[in-house]
Amino acid sequence: MRRLAARLVIAGLAFAIAGTAAGCSATPGLAYAKGVTSSRTASPASAGSSGSSASSLASPTVGAVNATVPAAEQSKTAPAGPSITVVGAPKAVKAKAGILVDATTGQVLWARNATEVRPIASITKVMTALVVMQANQPNRGIAVPKAVKNYVAKYGANAVGLIPGQVLTVDELMHMMLIESAADAAYTLANAYGPGLPAFIGKMNAEATRLGLTHTHFTSPDGLPYPSETSTYSTPAELVHLGEVAMEYPEFRGIVKLRYYTLKKGKGHGAYSVTSSNELIGQYPGVVGIKTGFTDAAGHTLLFEAVRDGRVLIGDVLGSPPTGAGAGAQDAAKVLTWAFSLKQAS
Repeated sequence: MRRLAARLVIAGLAFAIAGTAAGCSATPGLAYAKGVTSSRTASPASAGSSGSSASSLASPTVGAVNATVPAAEQSKTAPAGPSITVVGAPKAVKAKAGILVDATTGQVLWARNATEVRPIASITKVMTALVVMQANQPNRGIAVPKAVKNYVAKYGANAVGLIPGQVLTVDELMHMMLIESAADAAYTLANAYGPGLPAFIGKMNAEATRLGLTHTHFTSPDGLPYPSETSTYSTPAELVHLGEVAMEYPEFRGIVKLRYYTLKKGKGHGAYSVTSSNELIGQYPGVVGIKTGFTDAAGHTLLFEAVRDGRVLIGDVLGSPPTGAGAGAQDAAKVLTWAFSLKQAS
């Protein structure tokens, strides 16, 4: 099946992004294939606000997205109109914002504050991975920098305990960063590919601009809350786009679907064993990724994709309450279970 990334007509969606507890829509998004370009009109619409812990962030003004499809690509775009009949909405979802999209057609199945700017925590590492993958150097060896230990200690970051001076490949570091959300692995990659963190963060923001993520901004390669709790942010709709782009890379898909990863002791490095921070992996049928996150300001965040019976769904939940490590996974499971129960339109 050809994957069509779900570029959303953010301001033009028929659902009003008003932050209702059960916000839901059958309105299709604007699916796009590779080679499709986009431009934003001058017709702004204000995004909703949920009054959450990220309320200090200004609500963006979002323009509608128009697609310009080359003639050769027109036959490859998604069919007009929804292909799934939406009935009701998922129940008891506690996330403050989120969205679920049919990745094949771009149809929006459910949304809550989909254009609201919120801190995203470690979902940030998806962009870090994307920038690194574009260099196409999976076997490059990288020495763990000395500064990584102080970095992890200063911010109380999740880490796998990389030892300065040891040498690991890009692929090995990517596994640690994406599976266990290791900030020391993210720091090591960013330091090498900047070179240095400031240059790498500049590349992350340049890539966000290139992808049209106009309400997404990064100040770290890992989502840690600095220089402030809300300085790295995005929206549910824009994160779906980012997730679609990353999932087009086979190496990324191959990593984020794993529940466990073990690296045996080798030349220049010790042994490491990591477990996925995504509680849906290996537990919820059909889930193939993508990335979790948590900070006090962001709450639990989860960008996810699931495939079942030929249906590919991608979405996210942001701001799930800090009631337990699996709060984001619980919300995502409720949304997916509801969505997979929906019927195809006749």
